[in-house]
Amino acid sequence: MELYHKSTCHFLGKLIIALTWGILCLRAAECIEYEALSCRKHTALLTDFGGKGDGKTSNTEAFRKAIHELSKFATDGGAQLIVPPGKWLTGPFNLTSKFTLYIHQDAVLLVSQDEAEWDLIPPLPSYGIGRDNPGPRFISFIFGTNLTDVVITGGNGTIDGQGQLWWTKFRQGQMKNTRPYMIEIMFSDHVQISNLTLINSPSWNVHPIYSSFVIINGLTILAPFHAPNTDGIDPDSCSNTRIEDCYIVSGDDCIAVKSGYDEYGIAFGMPTKHLIIRNLTCISPSSAVIALGSEMSGGIQDVRAENIGAIGSESGLRIKTAIGRGAYVKDVFVRGMTLQTMKYTFWITGDYGAHPDDHYDRKAIPVIQGINIKDTVAKNVTIAGKLAGIDGDTFNGICLSNVAIEMSQQANQLPWNCSNIKGVSSQVTPQPCALLPHKKIDCPFPTDTLPVDNIQFQTCAAATTMH
Repeated sequence: MELYHKSTCHFLGKLIIALTWGILCLRAAECIEYEALSCRKHTALLTDFGGKGDGKTSNTEAFRKAIHELSKFATDGGAQLIVPPGKWLTGPFNLTSKFTLYIHQDAVLLVSQDEAEWDLIPPLPSYGIGRDNPGPRFISFIFGTNLTDVVITGGNGTIDGQGQLWWTKFRQGQMKNTRPYMIEIMFSDHVQISNLTLINSPSWNVHPIYSSFVIINGLTILAPFHAPNTDGIDPDSCSNTRIEDCYIVSGDDCIAVKSGYDEYGIAFGMPTKHLIIRNLTCISPSSAVIALGSEMSGGIQDVRAENIGAIGSESGLRIKTAIGRGAYVKDVFVRGMTLQTMKYTFWITGDYGAHPDDHYDRKAIPVIQGINIKDTVAKNVTIAGKLAGIDGDTFNGICLSNVAIEMSQQANQLPWNCSNIKGVSSQVTPQPCALLPHKKIDCPFPTDTLPVDNIQFQTCAAATTMH
């Protein structure tokens, strides 16, 4: 009888919620539904806090005031802030826990180009210095630290980083501090970034760092090919991250997996591990579809990538490291890559020379081990693979199986360039180098389920305007 009572109460509770939303939507000009980690009890519009979507008025204070007020509901079911249709010029703002930022499909956030609106914050502890210059960095446009249960989503609404000014200053050497990223979430857990279009970021687009249980899906990320350092998604010292169903056109790597820079990353010691990448489409003429490193000094382990498509990109899988990085890249599994018009299919090297300063450890040797690639097709390729370890530091456990590469008319006479590596190959064309001898083998891909893959979304709702 008790079980029946609990079940009945659960059903009635869901019915009441559904009826409540039905009444709300009848009164609303528009009712939206979206998928999220958590639904929120309280809803507000940016216009409730003085926001004006005319493309000219600054909404920085409106965003900051809205999030401050809505943070008070963190212990009462959380809150969601709806950005309705319009063009919303704004400077950076910080998120809060138990919070959803929803950007309507007809809304565009215009990122302020006024440096006076951007606070300076210290360099990342695992990097030691700013990326563009030593010293402080500009805070990211959408920023959050020490959060739990935060959602940034929309109906494919747009964030326009208006990055041209930042790119020009960077190229001309006028940036005194490191450019801001579009979205950066630090020291947080249960983070969702989904169903948005990000364009013209000043620098990196999406940068989760020191975080766990991060889900990134349904993003369209666009940057001009000439735009410097406009990486698509950079999971950095994160565990249990899921990236799926994203389309990225980038002036740098589409996805760059990181974990800290030389001695600073070694000291911080936080790896990126248990990473899923699936259903990715990438165009990156000067960089990689998926890059591991070069900042990998906290370690990278257990990366699972599948169903990856790319065209007109420099390399399919890229591993960048060097003496001084230390740590490791190991247990990497890739299957189902379809590549068209590439310079490299695979590019794995240990000579990436940049360092934060002269204090890096010359004895910090990286370990590259267990790189498994299978079921890959590549056409119109210039170089099948450049696989070069470090003298005295062999890259071990490289496995290639069922890989078909069609070389371009301009291809190198030697499709493979290998040194200081050890591994095996099976059913690979053109025939790999002698350091990857043939062995009848199917390279492994894990069959277990990572905890982040067990997380399911709920269907949530909100009214954009009220009568």
